[in-house]
Amino acid sequence: MTADEEHKQQLLQYRESIDNIDAALVFMLAERFKVTKAVGYYKKEHDLPPADPSREVEQVARLRELARSANLDPEFSEKFLNFIIREVIQHHERIREKAIYKSVYRQKGDLLIACVYFSMVPDR
Repeated sequence: MTADEEHKQQLLQYRESIDNIDAALVFMLAERFKVTKAVGYYKKEHDLPPADPSREVEQVARLRELARSANLDPEFSEKFLNFIIREVIQHHERIREKAIYKSVYRQKGDLLIACVYFSMVPDR
């Protein structure tokens, strides 16, 4: 095997590992978002705010410590978690806003009358 072929083979092995890790990350994020979606509906049902700043601070501190113990840049881990938190809060806000719209339907013969009631979104 030539040196060029060895390099290509080694890179292929590394890339296969990276691809497997990427796939695992995607599935883990999908599971995380399934759970946070359930949290969003729970918060809506119990009239809780979409964001929980104290929880977010705790999570960032916890993740920074995990990153340090894993020899990962804590700044990177914080940016990554903040990105995820922003996405989760946006999902929770969308869940909450959907609940604001209520439709009432009544049927009279073949005529369907839809009455839509709108409530103002509370200030955040």
